[in-house]
Amino acid sequence: MVSRMFRIETEVDKERSQLMRSRLREANTSASPVLRSLRGTPGERQVPLHVWALDGSGTLAGGLVGHTWATWLHVAYLWVDERCRGGGLGSRLLSEAERTATADRGCLNSRLETWDFQAPGFYRKQGYEVVCVIPDYPPGITEYTLTKRLG
Repeated sequence: MVSRMFRIETEVDKERSQLMRSRLREANTSASPVLRSLRGTPGERQVPLHVWALDGSGTLAGGLVGHTWATWLHVAYLWVDERCRGGGLGSRLLSEAERTATADRGCLNSRLETWDFQAPGFYRKQGYEVVCVIPDYPPGITEYTLTKRLG
């Protein structure tokens, strides 16, 4: 018989977090033939993908940080220094990440999140489509999730 008495705790615990993540991964793999088929393949692991733009003096002018996983590119951050904006550098960074993801890693799709005051229009111009809108995340800001079919 399972006890209905539990002690609930709220502290951050890295060890428990890793254990829970491992158990969730096992449960997901068991429940999903798609995730099960990824086991032991290169597509199973998230692989970092970074693209940097440096000016003539080696100073960071812009960059993209993301990763690839299971034929997807996930763009976590794309930033261009204010003095370099408007000249196509953001498009070049994104294009290079997409090229690397498709040519070197076999990615078929890309996804990212952005806020309403950041760059949803920029990403639409790059061929991304809005698939999710979350108003007031955080309060007063709208978050967008966009995707793009690559190649």
